[in-house]
Amino acid sequence: MKKERRTPHIYSLGGIVWMALLLLCAMLAGVTLGSTRLSLAELWDGLLWKEEAHTASIILYYLRLPRVFAALLAGVGLSVSGVLLQSVTGNELAAPNIIGVNSGAGFCCILLLTFLPQASGALPFAAALGAFGTTLLIVSVAARLNAFRGTVILCGIAFTSVLNAGISLLSLLDSDVLTAYNAFSVGGLSGVKFEQLWLPAIIIFTCLFLSLLLSRRIHLLCLGDTLAASLGVRVRALRLCCLLCASASAAAVVSFAGLLGFVGLVVPHIAWRLAGQRTSHVLITSAFVGATLVILADLVGRVLLAPTEIPVGVLMALIGAPFFFILLLQRRDQGAAM
Repeated sequence: MKKERRTPHIYSLGGIVWMALLLLCAMLAGVTLGSTRLSLAELWDGLLWKEEAHTASIILYYLRLPRVFAALLAGVGLSVSGVLLQSVTGNELAAPNIIGVNSGAGFCCILLLTFLPQASGALPFAAALGAFGTTLLIVSVAARLNAFRGTVILCGIAFTSVLNAGISLLSLLDSDVLTAYNAFSVGGLSGVKFEQLWLPAIIIFTCLFLSLLLSRRIHLLCLGDTLAASLGVRVRALRLCCLLCASASAAAVVSFAGLLGFVGLVVPHIAWRLAGQRTSHVLITSAFVGATLVILADLVGRVLLAPTEIPVGVLMALIGAPFFFILLLQRRDQGAAM
């Protein structure tokens, strides 16, 4: 029987303070560093809209602050989604971009841009609809096959292939959509505005709050369906609720950041190692780690080859792809050892 690991010291009041300080430092670096660097004095004057710091104010309120806030939301949303997916499927390779949630959200967004370009303000709703629809299809197929955990991943991969083909077809029909889709598919935060972020922020933090409320039951679910049911957990209802929360959280991120991948795969594994096995601890830790990671990755993309910009999705792929292969090798070694 697998022995449960003790919760490391990192998850404590001091650990949370340190994670919060790291996040604040990352945010401070994100708003001060770039092709134009701002001193702390310029930052303060710019925040107060002082007349002598008008340029700094424009940089902060129209470029840096919305981008840092968007990176924070993307990190929290995708990380929480990854934790929920890995918990309820029992598969450490589950993530929004792998299970099909991102592709479903992306397909509906491209569909909207193709046939109703004037309704681009409805992108968050289109992303949510696509993510929910894909999730329900995957759950329905897995339920009909009477095999949930592994089948969910396989169904997600199959639906991802079909949806990506649909996205490619729609983007080829219209060159303008193709141009928009190229940036959308990579995942990036360039040009994001505050008005695009309020609704996704509400969705993401609502999903985080609901996940924390259900964290004790999710923890029991991780022990196995039979044991969880014997302890009074309504397994199917809880799993569906968690999948819908994961889908909504990922869809909210897709609406402003595009198909940003690997955050939901990498961050939960870091959080498991830092916070132990308790789901509530992992959710909180993943929110801090995910936000910090995406903010720093976006910052590196902005300053590494400035004034040329590397989309944050490219940097996350460079981090996430090797991580994914390492996980596959670990699973192979574990299977060979059994």
